[in-house]
Amino acid sequence: MDRATRLQTLSAFLKSKRAKILPESIGLAPGSRRRTPGLRREEVAQLAGVSTTWYTWLEQGRDIRMSASVLDCIANALQLTADERKYVYALALESGLGAASLKEEQTEVSPSLKKIMNELRFCPTIITDRRYFIVGWNEAASHVFLDFEQVPIEQRNMIRLLFTRKELQRLAVNWDHFIRGFLAIFRAYYGQYMEDEWYDRFLEEMKLVHPDFDSLWQQSEVKSAPEVLIEFRHAKVGKMLFNLTSLQVQGDSDLRCSIYTPAADSTTENKLQKLMGHK
Repeated sequence: MDRATRLQTLSAFLKSKRAKILPESIGLAPGSRRRTPGLRREEVAQLAGVSTTWYTWLEQGRDIRMSASVLDCIANALQLTADERKYVYALALESGLGAASLKEEQTEVSPSLKKIMNELRFCPTIITDRRYFIVGWNEAASHVFLDFEQVPIEQRNMIRLLFTRKELQRLAVNWDHFIRGFLAIFRAYYGQYMEDEWYDRFLEEMKLVHPDFDSLWQQSEVKSAPEVLIEFRHAKVGKMLFNLTSLQVQGDSDLRCSIYTPAADSTTENKLQKLMGHK
């Protein structure tokens, strides 16, 4: 990602965060004269203790001087989370991993990780790399999502599959909410590996091929490990409730282990056992 692209990405993100802050949440009257949702630029500037002109330039993506202390003030004013702060600092201060630090993806899952996945018999589990390519999964995941073995390796990108495979779109009860969780993690990777030009090419491809991708991408948050309750409507067994736990795998490869645990006090595990032929 070159500096101009980085600054434009930062600009779009700051605008989206500003638009989501309710004026009344910081003690301001909503007002009937507000033409756009959220705070005005001058209000963010005042909260951050910077000039309106400087903040306007920042949101316009201009190449201006920025320091960590000033960005802290901006982050506080926009109520950014820890993950969102890291993302903003990476874009503004070019603190992501440099091109020299990037390694080719290791697509082999270690034997120990494979054993862990397979021990989670009734917890659908998927292993992805930093580009969200699926590099490992267990039997339960094949029954709940799709048989990834039948998908060509070069097409096993979870983000792409969510937009191209109808069975995945029908699976989640609230697909928009479901995809935003994946995009939040993907955006965190995007900020961390800003020198990897693959991300910009992939985003351009997705925007071109899938018209609804861009709006969802612009609305996405930044989260490195969200934990959420997800409701699926499986074609064969109906309603299934899972708690999603997303874990970083320690080691040289930046792998993520996503575990879908059947919700307690639900019939999800029984239904999963039936799908897998254990009942």
